[in-house]
Amino acid sequence: MTLPPAVAAVRSAVRRVLEAERPPTVVVACSGGADSLALLAATVFVARTARDATGTHVVGAVVDHGLQSGSAAHTARVVAQMAELGADETFSATVSVGSAGLGVEAAAREARYAVLGQVAATVGAPVVLLGHTLDDQAETVLLGLARGSGGRSIAGMRRGFDVFRRPLLDVTRAETEAACTAEDIAWWTDPHNSDPRFLRARVRGEVLPVLEEVLNPRVRQNLARTAGLLQDDLAALEEVADAAYDDVVTGRELATEVDLAGLAALPRAIASRLLRRAALAAGARDAELFAVHVDALARLADAPGGAAVQLPGHVTAERRGSVVRFRPTA
Repeated sequence: MTLPPAVAAVRSAVRRVLEAERPPTVVVACSGGADSLALLAATVFVARTARDATGTHVVGAVVDHGLQSGSAAHTARVVAQMAELGADETFSATVSVGSAGLGVEAAAREARYAVLGQVAATVGAPVVLLGHTLDDQAETVLLGLARGSGGRSIAGMRRGFDVFRRPLLDVTRAETEAACTAEDIAWWTDPHNSDPRFLRARVRGEVLPVLEEVLNPRVRQNLARTAGLLQDDLAALEEVADAAYDDVVTGRELATEVDLAGLAALPRAIASRLLRRAALAAGARDAELFAVHVDALARLADAPGGAAVQLPGHVTAERRGSVVRFRPTA
């Protein structure tokens, strides 16, 4: 029997990660949607089949954000479905999504990653698999372009960070749905994905279809490819910034200082990265530190007597003689 192409695509993507890292245990984040269910089914297959077995213990995890009515019942269904698909172990958790200055989507994402990290620590898993697809990557890049963001945002989602891995960034949403259909897996469609109150939903349902019709039917693939190219460029810049950091930035937390003479000798692309890193070292919140803040820090470094810059995380940066110093915001 010929393996359906979509099933093969998902399994191959998962196999590349598991065979490269050989984790004894892996956590698969599962929402009940087609992307995450296809990911879980493929992970179970790769971990257990004789030819491709990696000996990996597969843990399915679902997070209830409590943002929709009936979410607890949905979570229970996903737990049962994960077990049916062959997960060795299942976890579920309920989180409270606060705003903390973030939008609902960003706050939910922060809470979800925190819980998944805790699950990974509990079960001793060095890897957590996320079900983001090529379509998700294209949407992220397009949103970054629309906001006038820098390379970090336009480069989209990373394939891996901390314990998290995204094996499906080369697999389309249509392929994950086709894989579920071929394996007779019923999936849930999140109503938020088509809710026009959310900008990403409008990009998905309205903007990208128009771009495909008017510009290029492969707009999604091309946007995702752009992200990959930019990530390679950014990695090279980060290596240069790593080498320069200790020569320009001293101290840590709220004793962080940036030497302006050393900063001025660097290309602007490197200097801006060092300012951002210094802000984070001083306690600024990564999730809320945007290009506008880094631009303000660059202006502060360029202009003697410039006004202080307020940063998210209750941190203030101010110019003091030959340095930019960070202190707690009064």
